[in-house]
Amino acid sequence: MSRAIIIANALCTAVLLAVAMLLASCTHARAQVVRVGSKAFTEGVVLGDVLARTAERAGAVMEHRRSLGGTQILWKALVRGEIDAYVEYTGTITEEILAGAGATGPADVRAALAREGIRMSAPLGFNNTYAIGMLESRARALGVRAIGDLARHPELRLGLSNEFLDRRDGWPGLSAAYGLGSMSVRGLDHDLAYRAIAAGEIDVVDLYSTDAEIAYYGLRVLADTAGYFPRYEAVILYRAALDSIAPAAVAALLSLEGSIDERAMIAMNADAKLRKVPESDVAARFVDSLHASTPSASRRDDSTSASTSPRSGRTDTASQIAERTVEHLGLVGISLFAAILVGVPLGVLSSRVRWLGQLVLATTSVIYTIPSLALLVVMIPLFGIGALPVLIALFLYSLLPIVRNTFVGLGGIAAPLVESAIALGLSPRARLRRVELPLALPTILAGIKTAAVMNVATATIGALIGAGGYGQPILTGIRLDDMGLILQGAIPAAIMALAVQGLFELLEHLVVPRGMRVSPPAARRT
Repeated sequence: MSRAIIIANALCTAVLLAVAMLLASCTHARAQVVRVGSKAFTEGVVLGDVLARTAERAGAVMEHRRSLGGTQILWKALVRGEIDAYVEYTGTITEEILAGAGATGPADVRAALAREGIRMSAPLGFNNTYAIGMLESRARALGVRAIGDLARHPELRLGLSNEFLDRRDGWPGLSAAYGLGSMSVRGLDHDLAYRAIAAGEIDVVDLYSTDAEIAYYGLRVLADTAGYFPRYEAVILYRAALDSIAPAAVAALLSLEGSIDERAMIAMNADAKLRKVPESDVAARFVDSLHASTPSASRRDDSTSASTSPRSGRTDTASQIAERTVEHLGLVGISLFAAILVGVPLGVLSSRVRWLGQLVLATTSVIYTIPSLALLVVMIPLFGIGALPVLIALFLYSLLPIVRNTFVGLGGIAAPLVESAIALGLSPRARLRRVELPLALPTILAGIKTAAVMNVATATIGALIGAGGYGQPILTGIRLDDMGLILQGAIPAAIMALAVQGLFELLEHLVVPRGMRVSPPAARRT
C-alpha cells in the first residue's frame, strides 16, 4: 500500500495547493475598498462597470462582481455587506424589495432603505420600464396595439423572463389587470426570449424599454393603457457605511446622477449586445465622454471578455482562462476533499450499523435528487454569495456516490475473507485497515471518481452567485449570444472532466492490483 500512500499524499498536496490559490484569490478580493455588483443582464453589467470606472477616478480600488443573478440576490448581498453598491430601479424597489412596506414616495423609500442601512442616489437619468412587445409584422397582422388587445388572441404564445413571471409587478398583476389569465405562458431567459421571438417560437415577450433589441428585431411596444407598469428610474443603492469607508468613491458615484439619458443607455446596450463590444470597453467609453482625464487602472475587473486589441487579446483570453481554471479547481478540489473526509467514514459506519446505513443513504439520495440550481438558491440566505455556498452544495452532492460506494464495497467482501482475518486475531480496526478497505478500494475509488467528474460539471453554476470558474464565460456568452465565450468555458470544463477521469484511472492502475480493478460490464467475462 506504499504506492497508495504516495499517490494519496500527492492528491492531497494538489488539493491543498488549489485551496491556497483560491484563498489567495479571496484574500485579494477582500482587500478591495468598494465592491460593485450587477444583475445578470447586459444593462446591469454595463452600469456596474460605469460605477466602478467612475469611482476609480476618485482613487478607489474597485471590484466588479458581475452577473450575480436577480433582484433578491443583489439586494440581500448589499444588506449583508457582500457588495457595497449596485444599480437598481425605483419600480423594483417599491414593488419588489419594499413590498408591503407602504413606501410610495421618494421620502418613504429613502426612510425604508435607511432602516436597512442602505442609501439611494437620485435617478441616473433614464426610465427603464417593463413593457410587452411583439414583432411589428405580427402585431400589424392581428391588429394588436395595446396589451389589452392580447386577450382577443388566446392562441398567442408568451415567452416571459423567469423573474417577471413571479414578481409582484410582473405577470400575476399584469394578467389580472388585462384579463390575460387564459394565455399560454412559458418562462425563458430574457436574452434567449428575443432569439425565440425572432425565430417564431413565441409571439409575445416582456421587454426592458432601453433594450437595443427592440429596434434590432423590429418589435412593437404594446401600449400600457391601464398604466400598470410604474416608472423604473435607474438609481444607485449603496451601503450607508460607505460614506465613512470611502467618501471619495461615494461622491464619484453620486456624480453620475442625471448623467445617463435613455438614448445613451440604449446606445451602450447596443454596443454590448449587438456590436459585441466588451461591456468594460463600453463603460470606459461612456465614462471618458463624461470626464477628460484618463481612466484609472486600479480596478479588479471580473470581465470574461477579451481585450479588443489584436496584440493583447490572446494574452488576455489565456490569462482569463487560467484565472477561471484556478477558481474552478478550487471549487472542485475543496468540495471533493471535504466529501472524501466525511463520506468514506460515513460509508464505513453505515456498513457497520445497518439501520444507520439505510438512514444515511436515504438522506444523501434525497439531497442528490434536488436540482443543483434549487440547492444553490437555498444556500444563499444561509451563506451569502460567492464560493462558500457553492462549495457546500458541491460537497453535499458528492456525498452520495462516495458513501454508497464505500458501503457497497465493504458489504461486498466475501465472508470467508473476513472470517479469515478474524481467525488471525486481527482487531476490528486492524481488519478494516489491512483487509476490508484495501479490498473495497476499487469500488471506493469509482465513487470518488464519479463525484469528481460530476463536480467539474456542476461547479459551473457557481458563476450565478459570483463564485467564478468556467461558468462565468458560459453565462456571459449566453447573455451576449457569443459562442466564443461559451466555448471559452465549456471546452476547458470538458477537458478538466476528462483529465479528472484520467487521473483516477491512473490512480486505480497504480494502487489497485489488476485482479481487483473495477471493469466496465462489457469488458467482464460471462
